[in-house]
Amino acid sequence: MQLPNVPTIRELLDAAPQKHEDRTFIKFMRDGTIIEKSFSAVRSDSLAFCRKVRHLLPEKSHIAILAQSSYEYIVCMTGILISGHVAVPLAPDLSADETAEILRDADASAVLFDDTFADKIDAVKAQCPALRYTLHLGAAESFARIYREYSDTSPYAALSDIQIDPNDCALLIYTSGTTGEKKGVMLSDRALVSNTMFKPYSDIVVRRDVILSVLPLYHIFCFISDYLGPLRHGNELCLNGSVRDLFSNLLIYKPHQMRVVPMLAQALLQRIRAAQAKHPELSPKEAAALVTGGNLDMMLSGGAYLEPALCRAFDALGIFLRQGYGMSEAGGKITVPDFDTAVDCVGRVMNIIDIRIRGGEVQVDTPSRMIGYYKRPALTAEMLTEDGWLRTGDIGYFTEDRQLFITGRLKNLIILSNGENVSPEGIEKRFAESALVQEVLVYADGDRLVAEVFPNKQAAEQAGVSDIRAALEALTEQLNETAPPSHMITRLFLRDTPFVKTSTGKIKRVGHLAEKEATA
Repeated sequence: MQLPNVPTIRELLDAAPQKHEDRTFIKFMRDGTIIEKSFSAVRSDSLAFCRKVRHLLPEKSHIAILAQSSYEYIVCMTGILISGHVAVPLAPDLSADETAEILRDADASAVLFDDTFADKIDAVKAQCPALRYTLHLGAAESFARIYREYSDTSPYAALSDIQIDPNDCALLIYTSGTTGEKKGVMLSDRALVSNTMFKPYSDIVVRRDVILSVLPLYHIFCFISDYLGPLRHGNELCLNGSVRDLFSNLLIYKPHQMRVVPMLAQALLQRIRAAQAKHPELSPKEAAALVTGGNLDMMLSGGAYLEPALCRAFDALGIFLRQGYGMSEAGGKITVPDFDTAVDCVGRVMNIIDIRIRGGEVQVDTPSRMIGYYKRPALTAEMLTEDGWLRTGDIGYFTEDRQLFITGRLKNLIILSNGENVSPEGIEKRFAESALVQEVLVYADGDRLVAEVFPNKQAAEQAGVSDIRAALEALTEQLNETAPPSHMITRLFLRDTPFVKTSTGKIKRVGHLAEKEATA
């Protein structure tokens, strides 16, 4: 599927100052002061960095970024994307060995890094002889110098006058996945922008709200939703920086909406309930306003399963919380929620996307589909059907009004000796409805199903439950009463520590099961 008249990122950048009346686009804190950048300032700074990288690397190159979200991060990413080079965003908390492995696979010629990765850069360079440049992003003064030296009146001004092929690879994003296998997803400029071109089912996405960007920008969901979308629609984007600053920044910026993962939503709810307990004279909505700044009425979640009970808890506070669904291979988003979607669905399929179910699997045809996996043609072929549709690997169904429901993962299906298929996610969701269950993983031991639970001790204490094991065993028996024989849990394990997770909060299922087998 292709969309007509899809602008490039450069065209979005050029049009934004006039289209959005050159209002403030990005706000961030620096040294205790709020800094504001207009749409024209973001354009000017991004063009300067585009010239900088083209001056350093005249030929097309792969440039990695290992840094926390910041204004400079946005300038670097935008500058690379409009320069004809390929951006390779990576999490700065990766080890030196993990980073070096990815950089070699990505054929990176340069690395941009900030202080969070500075102590690992020498070890990475030692393992990556193909690296030609490493650039410490440094302080704001360093970027001010770049903006001056590579301005549109400098001798380098013509370096940004470049026509790129919007169908060429512009972004190489490595999936973390629950399997631990990292693959480079190749996305074009056209795919990135196409993912913002859907017609919303309501004004939920395109309101000219103040958005607080909380998730890391090296996640495709965040980059598309918190940067490219606002660049196109004219939102004001406030950068949170570190997660530990979230609650202070909510009061500073007073946002209307933000994107979260379920763990952040749960933390916010706990903070609101603490405010309710401290101020019993306030209504729940008034207590929420003390924590959120008073304007927050929308949170969109992604990355991991969102419990319906959490959505309902925020509904009671006047804050709309629902989950969307997507994957890097589809360019970020496949669905978006709206005010009429069910709490247990994963949003409504965007109007730019065709969807079908084959063999229980959700498959999509989208203009934001990946070019393929970098240097992995066989894996690319496995992800695509013969007629070019993308295999999501998820089991599910959709309704006539395009609400999508995910019931499991094909690769996680438990196939019993009698031929029956069991989706562990469905059982896990039933466990997760209990406040006593903080995390749960269901897996097979031969033909028996095992539930491994990390209990919520705080919830147990609040509910007056002194024997958590007995309570969870009773819960297991209760769930088994209404489950078919193939879906009954025969063993229950309790954990003392949380499961190991991906950066978006998904439990690393395959790695955990391999560890269990090795220690059995």
